[in-house]
Amino acid sequence: MFGHTKTIRYAVVAGGQISQQAFMPGIGRTNNSELVALVTGDPVKADRLAKLYGIKAWSYADYGDLLQSGEIDAVYIATPNFLHMRYAVPALEAGIHVLLEKPMASSVSEAEQILAAQEKGGAKLMIAYRLHHEPGTVEMITRARGNEFGTLRSFVSVFAQNVAEANSRGHNGYWGGPVPDMGTYPLNAVRNLFGQEPIAVHAVGTKTPDRGFNFHDTVAVTLRFAGERVAQFTVSYATAPSEFFELVGTKASIHASPAFMFGAKVGIEYVETTSNGSTTHRFDPVEQFGNETQYFSDCILNDLHPEADGEEGLMDMRVLAAIERSLETGETVALDPATRARHVRPDQALTLKPAKEPTEDEMISIVPQSA
Repeated sequence: MFGHTKTIRYAVVAGGQISQQAFMPGIGRTNNSELVALVTGDPVKADRLAKLYGIKAWSYADYGDLLQSGEIDAVYIATPNFLHMRYAVPALEAGIHVLLEKPMASSVSEAEQILAAQEKGGAKLMIAYRLHHEPGTVEMITRARGNEFGTLRSFVSVFAQNVAEANSRGHNGYWGGPVPDMGTYPLNAVRNLFGQEPIAVHAVGTKTPDRGFNFHDTVAVTLRFAGERVAQFTVSYATAPSEFFELVGTKASIHASPAFMFGAKVGIEYVETTSNGSTTHRFDPVEQFGNETQYFSDCILNDLHPEADGEEGLMDMRVLAAIERSLETGETVALDPATRARHVRPDQALTLKPAKEPTEDEMISIVPQSA
């Protein structure tokens, strides 16, 4: 199926900021993946990005033809969240593998439909949790699960930035806002650090008076887990940048910052504190988007089941939906008990060198995310 080159041929669906800034440069660092196509509704992007990368551009109207063309093996979908299902389902049903940006969709029902399409078509589905392949993050998860920090008691995090209302993230309601976009990072981190799924959620949101967002732009979330464990995180689209988390166990606490971001100069770092003092653990920057693509292509080529599969995406989705309900009702929302079949493994950590990223000024026809 894959010829003699042993590379997976990818089409990028949507040429927005994350595609241009991160995925399209990053795939060039892999040795088993190649970029061959772009799907976009913007003729300027179609022309200039196709020439820049030496690839073929397709319109959204011709997406079905692309899926049947025999020219691609997989798609990377980076549309706004509410369009994920529209492009993931036909790809999976056509037997095309899907690397899908997080959050998985814009409702639990949509996520379940994507999973159903994956089961029907038999292609592989991976949710783009890039930090599942970042060495520092994988080490923290592995050590936490190995009881190196003792019995885990609490998790606290902030992830915030100043987002422009004109960007697609700034005006598409709750599912385009900070909780699904940024809250997925601390949520996914604590689920994997604890190795558990939350059993109850409470959220409080505020709206900055002089900002034009059509959602709560700052949200504080409290999660309760079995075993008397608690987690709290705050996300915002209306503040100066901030990103960290603190995990507290009975033997040690760790403070991670940077904890969630990517970039050629961004290396994940954490400080471990015990009764004997503090130790800093620093990790070199890696090509996070190339790492996840390298891993997914390896799964395709060797018929392996990716760890961050549709089930992992759905586990986050059900919590994001519960946060939305709590914001609407002001009440604590109980979650049905759930368990995750797969977990992050140490050998998922990869160390591809960071690719050079274009600046916002160098990217083509984007509405900058930063305010």
